[in-house]
Formats: sequence, structure tokens, C-alpha cells
Amino acid sequence: MSTFRSASTKRAQVKRAHERGHYDRSTINQILDACPLCHVAYVLDGAPIVTPTLQWREGDRVYWHGSSASRMLRTAADQEVCLAVTMLDGLVLARSAFDHSANYRSVMLFGRTEIIVDPDEKAAHLQVFVESLFPGRWNALRPMTDQELKATTLLSLTIDEASAKIRSGPPQDNEADYQLPIWAGVIPLEMRPLTAVPDPRNREDVLQPEHVSLFQWDGHQLSSA
Repeated sequence: MSTFRSASTKRAQVKRAHERGHYDRSTINQILDACPLCHVAYVLDGAPIVTPTLQWREGDRVYWHGSSASRMLRTAADQEVCLAVTMLDGLVLARSAFDHSANYRSVMLFGRTEIIVDPDEKAAHLQVFVESLFPGRWNALRPMTDQELKATTLLSLTIDEASAKIRSGPPQDNEADYQLPIWAGVIPLEMRPLTAVPDPRNREDVLQPEHVSLFQWDGHQLSSA
């Protein structure tokens, strides 16, 4: 199973509970594909800043975008950043407060960002983003204007220095605590779509498309088919 070079870099190695660390491409890609919400950390005027945004993966790179006026994107362009994705899968209740925990899947990426300048390349990546969430929607939309494209900044980061960290399963108590009359276990958590709410200003003759009515999120991947 192939790995990123992260297995040999100190900042990407999982040190605390290192047995939960994963460096294979399959695991890292699966988590990135399952959760579009990420947090990007960088330094602005000498102070640490973390900003939430949406990311998507294309091959061995992740992309995120925003307004060209964004302070974050202006600062993070061609800079070292840390991008993190986390999915909370459950709350773990143990027999002692100390041993309570959480089940989760997470990925951390490190590296220098690249800004996408070419308008055609930028539009192509944005199309991939929309289509990865809602297959078939891009061609149903009003075409993007040159001004809208100019007002959008697109950054990317190579998935090279990366690691995943995963916890699953029941609590891990001290052996003697298993005899205590205290309930322990896991409260599973999931993120799932609810019924879509139409815009009240929709035209009366506009029907809900299949990429909305069939949208699914099973906690492991996004799917509109």
C-alpha cells in the first residue's frame, strides 16, 4: 500500500497515541473525500489564525477557494499552512472521567500552497468541486461570469506531507474498573442530510433536481447518485 513521504517527516508523524496513526493514501483520501469542511492554519502578522472553509480533492492535491478580498487567502498564498479535516464519529463514555474519549477520523496536511491563476484552470477546478457534491448541477447553472471568476481566489496543496489519526471502538478502562457498576459505552454520532428546503423565491415551474432529492451522506462518502 503506497504512502506519502509524511511517514519520514517529524511534523506529520502521529506522536501521541501513535498506534492510531495512518499514512496510507487510501485512508487519507477516504477521510478527505468524506468531509468537505476543513480548517486551515497559517500565520498572519506574527499571530496564528485558523479559518474554516470547504475543500475538495483531485488526485494528490486538495483545493479550497474564497473571495479575492479574503485576508486569509491573500496571506496563505505561497505560504506554509496546515490543513485539517476531522469527523466526529462518537462520544466514548468510560468508567472514569480520565478515560472518557471520542471516536473520530482526522487528517492533517502540511505544505506550501499554490495559487491557481489561469482563469480556465480555475474554472475547471471549481466545476470539479460543484460536480463532486452535486453531479449534473454545473451545466444546469447560469454560466460563471469573468468578474465572478476574477473575484475568486483558488489555492491548492499537494497531499504529500500528511497523516491520518483514527480512534474507534469501546472505552479503554483500567482493568480493575471493568468490575465497577458503572455503565460504559459509545454514543455514535453522524452527520446526515435532512429534507431539502426550497428557496421561497423559486419559480413555480422549477422542480427539485435529482442531485438534491437523491443526495446522500453516509458518513464515509458524499453521494448524489
